[in-house]
This record gives sequence, C-alpha cells and structure tokens, in this order.
Amino acid sequence: MEAGEGGKGSTNRLSHHRLSAAVPLPLTGEGAGTEYETALFCIEKHRKEAITWSSWMNTASSLRRSSLPSSRRVNPFKVAELAEEKKQLEEQMGKEGFWDDVEAANKVNMRMKSISSKLDKYAKLEAMCEDFEVLMDMAEEDEDMAEEVPAEFEKLNRAVEDFHLAALLTGPYDAYNAVLSLHAGAGGTEAQDWVSMLYRMYVRYCERQGYTVKELDLLDGEEAGIKSVTFEVQGENAYGYLKAEKGVHRLVRISPFDSSGRRHTSFASLDVTPILTEDDNSIEIKPEDIRIDTYRSGGAGGQNVNKVSSAIRITHFATGIVVQCQNERSQLQNKEVAMRILKGKLLEIKERERMDKMADIKGELKKIEWGSQIRSYVFQPYTMVKDHRTGCETGNIQAVMDGEIDEFIHQYLIKM
Repeated sequence: MEAGEGGKGSTNRLSHHRLSAAVPLPLTGEGAGTEYETALFCIEKHRKEAITWSSWMNTASSLRRSSLPSSRRVNPFKVAELAEEKKQLEEQMGKEGFWDDVEAANKVNMRMKSISSKLDKYAKLEAMCEDFEVLMDMAEEDEDMAEEVPAEFEKLNRAVEDFHLAALLTGPYDAYNAVLSLHAGAGGTEAQDWVSMLYRMYVRYCERQGYTVKELDLLDGEEAGIKSVTFEVQGENAYGYLKAEKGVHRLVRISPFDSSGRRHTSFASLDVTPILTEDDNSIEIKPEDIRIDTYRSGGAGGQNVNKVSSAIRITHFATGIVVQCQNERSQLQNKEVAMRILKGKLLEIKERERMDKMADIKGELKKIEWGSQIRSYVFQPYTMVKDHRTGCETGNIQAVMDGEIDEFIHQYLIKM
C-alpha cells in the first residue's frame, strides 16, 4: 500500500500503540495565512482494522477544502461584514418609532435573526477548531489523550461539512419555509405506496433537522398508499436544502401487491416551492387571474371541519397551477395558506424567467415515468440508492428511507 500525500515511502499498518502525527505545513507565498493546514494522525488501538496514512490524508484533504473558520482560514460567511450589518440593524431597531411600520420592522427582525444564527454557528465552529488544536498538542505527550483524537476529528469534520453546506445557501429564498408536494406516477397501487414511503422519508429527514412538518392536503390511494400529499416544512433554510429533492424518484422492488412476486418499477414526483411571508408583496395576484373553489374537507373531521365547505382549491389561469389546502380549521385560514403556496410557485416561475429559463413549474418537472428520474431506489435484486445528477450513491437503502439523505443534498448543492 502506498503512502498518502505527505508520507515517506510505503506505509504498512502500524503495529504499535502510538500516535503518529505530521505537524502543520508552513505557510509561505501569496496564500500564506489563508488556508487551514491540519495536523494528521494515525492510531493503532490493537484492533484488526487499523487506520492507514492514506485514509487520514483523504479525510484531512476534505477538511482543508471545507474552509475552517479562523483568521488563518478561508471565511465563507464574511464574518466582518455580517457583524457590521448586525450592528447597523441593532441601531435601527433601537430607534424610536421602529415598530410604527410593522411590515418593515418584521423584515428587519427576520434579517437580524438570520445574521445572528450564522454568526453563532461560526463562533461555535471556531471554538471546536481551537479545542481540537489543543487536543492535538496534548495527544503528542499523552497516549490516553491520543485515543480521543479520532472521535473528535470525526466530530469536527462533520461540523465543517455542515458549515460548508450552510455557506452554499445563498439564494434569495433559501431561508424560507417550503411546501412539498408528492404525486404518484406510473405504477398504479405500487406507485401510491411509493409516495407513502417517500412521505415517511421526508418526515424523518425533517425530524432529524429539527424542522416542523404540517400536512396541508392528502389524498389516499384506492387500495393502499397515497395518491398525493402536500405538506409544509418550517425551519431555518428549509427551502434551501429541500429544493435539491425536486424531481422524479424511481423505485425498483419486488411488489408486495403482486401475488406472482415479480419485480416492479414505480415513479413519484416531488415539487418543492418556497412559502413567502405574509407581508411579502413581491408577487401580486389579481382576483380575475384565479378561480377559487370550495369543498368539504376529508380526514379525521371534527367540529365544523367536515360539516361545511372549508377546504380551498385555487386555480391560476395563466399558468394552470392548482393549489389546495384543507387541513386548517376554517375556510379563511385554508385560503390564506393556499394563496401563500400559489405565490411561492409564481415566484419560482418569475425567477426562472429572470434567468432566461422560460419554463413554468409544471414544465420544469419531468414526466413521471421511465428515463426522467433524478434518483433511483433499488431494493431488489441488490440494494442501492443513486442520484443520477451527481453520481452520489449508497448501498444502505434502509438508512436513506429513514431520512438520511444529507449526503445527496450536499452533493447537489455543491454541483449547482
């Protein structure tokens, strides 16, 4: 086995319980002081699978590319600029009469929260980096401390990846909440069951991220599964992350609904749009541009919910977009939510037109059938999930169905 970068000659697995470390490389030239040169290490803990130099070099190279936050490292958030903007906003919020204009004040307050969140994340990661450097210094003298290095390195590397991912969310609507709509495609009952599986996957993902999921509309399948479901995801950068999931998802498995035990291929589409805030007037919808229909809500029911036509369906004539909401307690609340969803869809169309991509939201979604998928989930004859846009894949399909889709999202955002 050849040594990794920075190694000397060939390297065998270590046979002694010790810490081997390469000290940070000296920084010279124009780039001096701008990149993080992390210490490399390798520990043998009397186990069958030892850690090799090359594996740690690969991990460390990834760490260097991730831009650790420090005065000596690349800074993706422009901390000084954000800190200055925060100071200006604080002064603005402290002025007399600030809350006289509630709409403007809410926008300032939302920006303030976003900046504070970024600066807090930066400060926490900076502290983690400094703690790790101290641990590395102690590990050179103490073998007991050296045993803690690999675990702390993995924690730091994970935090760096999360920080890097957050730095990629620079779109004007990435910080907004999102509305997701799943629809069954080719495959009949099998496709409807596939929608229910994807719905569960995204709910699990949102739980892992600390997001709140609110179901807006659900249409059950005739035999099993779900024909379509629309739900709102509330949380920091919800749209920024989940926009990576928009498209057609393909399932390959032996169908539990086929008595012959044959393998089936099914499809489902996911549409993702941002939800505008109530005071956002960037999109104007005239009454003559839409048709509003009312109908009785389905579901669990309750006082008033299923007794009157409280559910709302809005059709936008120019684009053909149809949105509906039935899970709120009153017709007025359902209408407000549906209008916000429609505004989000129209806003996305406007943005695409601005970038000379003259396609509306429905046109951007591919046909829900063979050859149009963004990702394939294969259960039989082997297990694999592969994203066809980035090439990212994994054989741990159960983990993916339990909401572990972070790597797929990360790779997509990097490629954008």
